[in-house]
Amino acid sequence: MKVYRNPSEEEVREIITRPTKDAADLTAIVSAVLNRIKVEGDDAVLDYERQFDKVELSGLAVTESEFAVAEATVSTELKAALQQAHDNISRFHEAQRFTGIDVETVPGVRCWQRSIPIEKVGLYVPGGTAPLFSTVLMLATPARIAGCREIVLCTPPQRDGCVHPAILVAARIAGVSQVFKAGGVQAIGAMAYGTESVPKVFKIFGPGNQYVQCAKQLVSLADVAIDMPAGPSEVAVIADDSANPAFVAADLLSQAEHGIDSQVLLITTSEGILTAVQSEVAAQLEVLPRKDIAAAALENSRLVLVGSPEDALAISNRYAPEHLIIETHDAEALATRVVNAGSVFLGHLTPESAGDYASGTNHTLPTNGYATAYSGVNLDSFCRKVTYQQITPDGIRSIGRTVALMAEAELLDAHKNAMTLRLKANEER
Repeated sequence: MKVYRNPSEEEVREIITRPTKDAADLTAIVSAVLNRIKVEGDDAVLDYERQFDKVELSGLAVTESEFAVAEATVSTELKAALQQAHDNISRFHEAQRFTGIDVETVPGVRCWQRSIPIEKVGLYVPGGTAPLFSTVLMLATPARIAGCREIVLCTPPQRDGCVHPAILVAARIAGVSQVFKAGGVQAIGAMAYGTESVPKVFKIFGPGNQYVQCAKQLVSLADVAIDMPAGPSEVAVIADDSANPAFVAADLLSQAEHGIDSQVLLITTSEGILTAVQSEVAAQLEVLPRKDIAAAALENSRLVLVGSPEDALAISNRYAPEHLIIETHDAEALATRVVNAGSVFLGHLTPESAGDYASGTNHTLPTNGYATAYSGVNLDSFCRKVTYQQITPDGIRSIGRTVALMAEAELLDAHKNAMTLRLKANEER
């Protein structure tokens, strides 16, 4: 991890820069895969599963017998944990229901708005280096609450050709309609275009590596909506001298172990904390099963010493982290000044992993600085807000001439005529 002390403006720009793959190279690779899937459908997906996931599949759909095996395989304790996490996620997202608005803007002009679920949604759940069954709950639970008619899930199979059993159990708990064995770019293409097996959906959700993120952005140009740019995971921790170095180190490593392209950032006002966290990271890293992955991610990560909490917040707000953990004595006060972050975790006893699994908030969040403009997944992500309007004779009198005048000034005579005909008819009544 690179250390910065009282960084200059040039160093701050370096600190907030994410590691990236050459965009042109990435786009060319992903486009070739997507184009083949659009033309060849299942055959292309199955071939890419052989190439990328190293598995020979006879079909893409998960069968009822595979669900039954998964149900028998997952321990009672893990099932109970999945159910509790689902219940908490449900409780938080149920509270986000939109009840609608109905306004008379002027006499005789009524405008209202309804929330309507997206009919078909596709969920991508990573499973390459770790089976992220928690993501199933985070995506399918609000989709079901929203009322989406069809919930399709794609996830990479294991080397034995089966989907991780906990992913299938989570899918059943959360109400997924269909599960397919497809990972990476080929999964995104299958849901975007539709294949013989995988239905075409209207919106795709889910995190992934840079290839998945690129695929989602490419298919969103013409074929399907997406939730947000959601790429490699990242965390920023703001800590002062009240922080526990072991907690901070564990929080940094919890994101570093996601993947070699993950990034972690510590911003602290304490030299002692910086030094102690370095030692703790080294010690905790040694005993992690995913040590090699975390170590590679730490090469892209930074420790930053600043002079004040204000300086720490300034860097964090420019970085716009996916996850922001504030481990300071005045965490709540600092949190009120957070401008850019996907999700914020306050205090010494609130690890980011709580939000990843079971506190109730959603863990599908904007990365790569997109927290400056995007929200994380929430109930509204699975809905469309449709507006309605209705005009009475009083309403024609209220706004008719305004509409006609504006249309005429924009040189749109057909627009003007649509209103003036009604004005005339209204006057003749």
